[in-house]
Order: sequence, then structure tokens, then C-alpha cells
Amino acid sequence: MSDQIYHAPMVRRAAPNFRVIAMIVASAMLMENVDATVLATALPTMARDFGVDAPAMSIALTSYLLSLAIFIPASGRMADSFGSRTVFRSAIAVFVVGSILCAFAPTLPFLVLARLLQGIGGAMMMPVGRLVLMRSVDRKDMVSAMSWLLVPALIGPIVGPPLGGFIVTYLDWRWIFYINVPIGIIGMIFVSIYIDEVKGKAAGPFDTIGFILSGISLGSLLFGFELSSHEGRGSLAIFLIAIGLLFGIAYLRHARKHPAPIMDFSLMKVPSFGTSVIAGSLTRITQGAQPFLLPLLFQIGFGLSAAAAGQIVISTALGALFMKPLARAVFRRVGFRRSLVINGILGTIGYGLCAAFRPDWPMPLIFIALVLSAFFMSFQFTAYNTIAYDEIGQDRMSSATSFYTTFQQLMLSLGICIGALALHGSMAFNGVETPELGDFSTAFIIVALISICATFWNLRFSPTAGEEISGYRSKQTKGAAAGS
Repeated sequence: MSDQIYHAPMVRRAAPNFRVIAMIVASAMLMENVDATVLATALPTMARDFGVDAPAMSIALTSYLLSLAIFIPASGRMADSFGSRTVFRSAIAVFVVGSILCAFAPTLPFLVLARLLQGIGGAMMMPVGRLVLMRSVDRKDMVSAMSWLLVPALIGPIVGPPLGGFIVTYLDWRWIFYINVPIGIIGMIFVSIYIDEVKGKAAGPFDTIGFILSGISLGSLLFGFELSSHEGRGSLAIFLIAIGLLFGIAYLRHARKHPAPIMDFSLMKVPSFGTSVIAGSLTRITQGAQPFLLPLLFQIGFGLSAAAAGQIVISTALGALFMKPLARAVFRRVGFRRSLVINGILGTIGYGLCAAFRPDWPMPLIFIALVLSAFFMSFQFTAYNTIAYDEIGQDRMSSATSFYTTFQQLMLSLGICIGALALHGSMAFNGVETPELGDFSTAFIIVALISICATFWNLRFSPTAGEEISGYRSKQTKGAAAGS
């Protein structure tokens, strides 16, 4: 019986339990998001304990990204082979063990190895958690469930910095990792109780060569994109990005011949999925750039303290939280295609408005503008994350979730890279060494222009896309129903 392959019934659990399942998955991802933001706050203190300079501690962040890049593509195959509940529960366990090792780390190299292990758990938690939700929730509840998955990304930036400051000030930085232990244990218990074991059918042998090629490619790209935002690392960043592109080309050549590639690019031929990946990627570039540019604008351009800048940036999380209860009603009324087109334009205008921010603007007005911008963009990501799977069958769901999550992570990192390049390019053009307000305006305009390009792809969605998920009925559907 252990080898039995079955698909989760889409109705049995969905109606009474989809919020419980969504919150279990969201809580695991919250643990991961808070861990990252808290750690960033504590790096200077950790550097003193390890006897290194603060910039050297950035490897503690990039080593985690490296693990994500290598192992996310393999997550879908792992879930198919061993079951989504088993892999998700194991991912939480690996993350917790990695956290404990980080807490005990006596040196920086030990911490880096522990972060690599922690990253393996994180790489499995993100896509497999989404897969668990897809296989456990009825299609009519998909929008609401996906809205819950935005919560970790939104609460993390709010909770992380003050929690990190509190821990570093009153406790020891090692408690950053200890707090993951009880959360992880509770999560594993709830996963065992509420989530079904679901396996998929393996389409062929494991793609070992593809795993190596994609790992080198994605790891180099993510590492290169991240380094591009650091002063004096431009040459290394360019080298890594070039290596990533070369191995990416090699992987694409290999994937055409393999019966079950580790990243299945044939998924891009599925209309709703391929369109969502492309349009969502363009939008996520802007989403990745904004958290990089905004704190710099407020601290360097406005002369605010880090604490004051952090309080303003919280507005982006608040706006996204306000969106969550409204998404389903909007999709039901106007459908996915129209929502994506109109909302995408409004969200991009909100991002572009950041280019006009000046120190003499009233702070409440800036706060409101950022709340509205985040409201529209979080709505957009809820739509992309849901409509992407509208035409994906259960047999390809695991491949689709790992593929989508890989591009999601890659584009957010690329956004930091493009934001940094735009800022530094404007500084070079103007002949200044410290960014001025005009340089920030240029950077915001460039990333907003990239985001508005997604409109052309949003228009390619079918008017009937996602009708079963949203409950919306287009004119085409109503006409067909009347004709029959």
C-alpha cells in the first residue's frame, strides 16, 4: 500500500478545512520570512561575536539563497515520490534542525553550513506548501486560500525588524533561531493531523544532470543579482550572472531531450500558466526593487533614521493586508482578465508615484500612497498565483508549483539587481557618488516601466480564464449557456 499513487479528492476537505490548511502552510512560510528579516537586523551584532567585519556576514544571507536556488526545482519531484505531506513535514524538520545548528554556531563558516541546511528546508517548504494547498482546497475556495499565503510575506517585514532589535538588545542573537523550534514542532503536528498524504506519478527517471545544471545556473544568477546591490562587487556579480546564463542555456538544451526534466518548460505552453509566469515575472521585478529602493530613498534622500524609514515602509505590508478580504468578491464580479489589466495599471501608477516623493511632502500622504500601491500589487499577486494553475492538471501540479516558485524567487532577486543598476546608472550619468533625489526618481520610473509591460501579457488572458475558480461568468459563457 505504501507504493499506492493517488490524488487528493478536491471536495472532501475543502469546504470546512481550507482556512486551516492555508494557515498551516502560511505559518511555515511565516517562520521562514521572519527568520530572514530578523537575521538581517542582527548581522552587525553577530559579526562582533564572530570577530569579522559586518559586510562579511552577508554570506549568511546569500548561502541561504544558494540553497533555495539549487533545491527548489527538485521539490516537485520529491513531493511526487515521497508524498506532499511527508516532504512538507520533513522540510519543516530540516529547517528547524538547521535553525538549531545556526544557534549553536561557534564560527562564521559553521553558520554558513547551517544556513545551507536551513535553505534546503526552506526550498522545500515554499513550493511544496503551495502544492499541499492546491491539492487540498476546492477550486471555488482557491482565491481565498491563496490570499492567506500572502500573509507571511506581509507580516514578515513588519514583525522581523522590531523582533530582531528586541532580541539583539535584550537577549542573545541565537534566540533568532531558537524561536523557530516551537513553531516548527507545532507545525509538524498540525501537518500530520490535517494534511493528506498525496503522491504523484513519476514521468521518468530523476533528472540528475538537469538538477546540476539548473542548480549552478540558478545559484549563480541569484547570487549575482544579490551581489549587484553591494558596492565594489560589480565585477563578481557580472561574472556570476554570465555563468548562470551559460549554464541556463546548457540546461535548456538538455531539457529538450530528457523525458522528465527537473524544470519542465513545456508548462509554458499552457496558456494561463505561461501568461501568468511572464506577466507575474515582469511585475515581481518591480516588487523586488521597491523594498531595496524605498529605505534608501527615505534614509539617504530624505535624511530619516533607519527606524523612521522602517515605520513608513510598514505601509506596504498594511496595504497588502487590507486587500485580502476583497479579492474574491472582485474576481467574482469582473473576472481575472479585467482585474489583472485594470489593477496592474493602478498598481504600476502607485509604484511610479514613488518617483515624485520629496522631503516636503506630508508624511501621511506618502504613507497613504504606499498603502494604496501595496493594496493593488498584492491583489495582483493573488490573481497571478491563483490563475496560473487554472489549466494545470493534478498530474502536473507538482512540476508547476516548483517551476513557478523558482521564477518567483529569481524575479524578486532580479528586481533588486535592476533597482541597483538603475540607481547606480543614474548616479554615473549625473556624476555623483551619493544618490540624489533625481537618481531615485529615475530608478523608480525604470522599474515602473518594466511593470507596465505586464499589461500586454495580461490582455492575453482569455476572458473566460478562471471562471470556475472565481465564479465570474463572462459574456461568452453566458451566451453559450443561453444558446444551449
